[in-house]
Amino acid sequence: MLVLGIDTSCDDTSASVVEDGKKILSNIVSNQSEIHAKYGGIVPELASRRHIEMIQPVVDEALRAAGAQLSDISAVAVCHGPGLIGSLLIGCSFAKALCYSRGIPLVAVNHLEGHILSVFLETPSPKFPFLSLVVSGGHTSLYLARDYGLYNELGRTRDDAAGEAYDKVSKLLGLGYPGGPVIDKLARQGDPRTIDFPRAYLPETLDFSFSGMKTAVLNFMRSCAAGRDTRFDAGDVKLVENISASFQAAVIDVLVRKTEWAIRKKRVGNVTLSGGVAANSALRERIKKMAEERGVEVFVPPPALCTDNAAMIAVAGYHRFLKGEIAGLDLNPKAYLPLG
Repeated sequence: MLVLGIDTSCDDTSASVVEDGKKILSNIVSNQSEIHAKYGGIVPELASRRHIEMIQPVVDEALRAAGAQLSDISAVAVCHGPGLIGSLLIGCSFAKALCYSRGIPLVAVNHLEGHILSVFLETPSPKFPFLSLVVSGGHTSLYLARDYGLYNELGRTRDDAAGEAYDKVSKLLGLGYPGGPVIDKLARQGDPRTIDFPRAYLPETLDFSFSGMKTAVLNFMRSCAAGRDTRFDAGDVKLVENISASFQAAVIDVLVRKTEWAIRKKRVGNVTLSGGVAANSALRERIKKMAEERGVEVFVPPPALCTDNAAMIAVAGYHRFLKGEIAGLDLNPKAYLPLG
């Protein structure tokens, strides 16, 4: 069974053909980072316009790379939320038109479910139930996945997502957009013990909070620039590296500690890590080390499947399709779409 996945939830236009919910035949992603880099973040209107330009050629390339035609496709799975509403409209409109014109079943997929199930595109894959930490530019959440389509949200960010904090700190440091990869690289050259940034553990819940951490970085930089913090020289070439390392250590400490609490609370033996920030090398190392110490097995997709892609939408759509969950042509995208 071949499922064509389509994802336009944010700034990447992606299409993928996946066989039987496991084997990726193609996974094409058109990235917009160059367009948004000069603004230090995503400009929704520009993202939508670029999706309009790229959706047809990206889908065509996905089919060509998979050696498939539309007549071979059993269902079209499209991300209908959460995300940027203008971007989601492009993918949903294209998918509905395609399904209407060719008589192909349409399946609606939650973007977060796509991230959770991205681990099933690799071998080995986890067994249910498992704990899923989803960390991206727009989301930071913990889920208990009990089966395909059955998820309990254990905690979510109360303000900024972890990836959003990375991008904003990167902008403060003048490092450009996207911030995650460049901070990850600089952090490896810095000392994470240099600056003791706060950790918002919120011990009474499994929720997250990263807004205060971003503000702490801003206040620290202002202190250095004003000469109020005499421990640091604002002209020190190592300062940016040390800020990056200290900030990243604070973010990862919270993510790993919360996951550890959830493991202890739910007593699960499998943990997955997904979302764009899951491509971060330090986070992958720390989560694997923690899992080993706790005696649980951890599953992390390769970096290409951590960031937004249509293959994860296709695998989620495959399992929805098997359950007979077909969307109507009145399907509308939703910017806010909780899971579980």
